[in-house]
Amino acid sequence: MGKKIFEREELKKKVQALKRAGKKIVFTNGCFDLLHIGHVRYLKAARAEGDLLVVGVNSDRSVGEIKGPVRPVVPDSERAEVLASLACVDFVTLFDEPDPLVTIRSLVPDVLVKGADWEEDAIVGREVVEASGGRVIRIQLTEGASTSRIIEKILANYRG
Repeated sequence: MGKKIFEREELKKKVQALKRAGKKIVFTNGCFDLLHIGHVRYLKAARAEGDLLVVGVNSDRSVGEIKGPVRPVVPDSERAEVLASLACVDFVTLFDEPDPLVTIRSLVPDVLVKGADWEEDAIVGREVVEASGGRVIRIQLTEGASTSRIIEKILANYRG
């Protein structure tokens, strides 16, 4: 496995070169705190929408801002490494903002993927991708698979 984790600016250059070579770039993002079957199925479906899948991962600070002070459970460097180990993921980049808009503006992917739990008009970066001729895809999520449910189950089963 070659290097898959890049800083945003380094990844921008790589993505631009791949787009010039005719590759269709797919982008998705998330916290991916405790990787589970829902994440894996979602990422495989996202990858099927193009030639290369780029995953934007919320930094620890960003996750804390979104999910609260006790999250993430797993540090961002480890979450990025786990994602990069998946065959369906081609590149990973961390972002510190609460949403991926800066990253999407930088990379301008051909396809933006989010879960079907997002209303299309609420998908951050949709306008950027559509304005460049790209498309937005909403993927059905795996019923019952969530990091919050895993955490709740662990707490319920192992509480002192």
